[in-house]
Amino acid sequence: MLKPLSTIILLSLLSLASFIFALSSGSLSLPLSEVLQALLGNGSDIASSVVLDLRLPRAYIAFITGGLLALAGMLMQVLLRNPLADPYILGVSGGASVGAMLAISAGMASSLVSGSAFIGALISIVLVFGLAHSRGSWNPSRLLLTGVVIAAGWGAVINFILSLSPDRPLKGMLFWLMGDLSHAQADQLSNPLLPLVLILGLIISFILARSLNVLSRGEMQASTLGISLKQLRLSLFLLASALTAIAVTQAGSIGFVGLIVPHMMRLIISSDHRWLAPASVLAGGILLLLSDTLARTLIAPQQLPAGVITAFIGVPMFLYLLNRAYRQQVLS
Repeated sequence: MLKPLSTIILLSLLSLASFIFALSSGSLSLPLSEVLQALLGNGSDIASSVVLDLRLPRAYIAFITGGLLALAGMLMQVLLRNPLADPYILGVSGGASVGAMLAISAGMASSLVSGSAFIGALISIVLVFGLAHSRGSWNPSRLLLTGVVIAAGWGAVINFILSLSPDRPLKGMLFWLMGDLSHAQADQLSNPLLPLVLILGLIISFILARSLNVLSRGEMQASTLGISLKQLRLSLFLLASALTAIAVTQAGSIGFVGLIVPHMMRLIISSDHRWLAPASVLAGGILLLLSDTLARTLIAPQQLPAGVITAFIGVPMFLYLLNRAYRQQVLS
């Protein structure tokens, strides 16, 4: 297990390297010098257009979305005390997917698709909270079961919409369901909402870090130390759901990032959430940024859904780390 501070510094450097790789890679490969000139406003027209209008907005959205998903996944795993929990387990992505596909089938613009997805996500959050919190009951098992059932219901609606949709919008729907960052636009770079949401989520997670550390060891110990479980669970549910809803509206339903990144960081760095939260944000951003870069370059000019690449990268990496951790436990 690496030292936490050294790992955070290493992840920060890897984030910078991932951005450079994303900005220089594509159908038109650009050397680092041209990328830097374009960023400084001194590049050629072609390089500036490719870097500033196409690649930089996409890399920016990919990194922030990956950080949001990883942070939400970490919070969900503590809230539900389930290692298989991910940001989508409570049906937020299902509601967002229904809203997005209805908008796509109606031929709406990409901004309206994102808005419809966000509304669908909010509806799902309200449904899960209302059903799981009926008559004042509030526990991880009831919340998990309610979320799984709501997610299954959304899945049925999604299949119904796909079955009735004409061929023209079908590909767009499928790409959205597997994760698609191709709709990122340059004007999103000037929108402070996304980074503010990520920073705010990280600050709140850091404030709750001590309670998260205690809760991860058991509810009885948390109650003994005077932690209000009901208030903490509500805070975690609302924060994780909000982070997931915003991430899904930006990139669709990208899987595996919120599931495997927190586990990877626990194996690499620490289970202390003061270090785990920022490490997960950085690692999630790196994973999705690299995945999206590969998705648009592997078979260029055609593009793959980013979620396919996250699975190809994340699954074997996680299995390797898990196997290494098991060997270390046996040897110790």
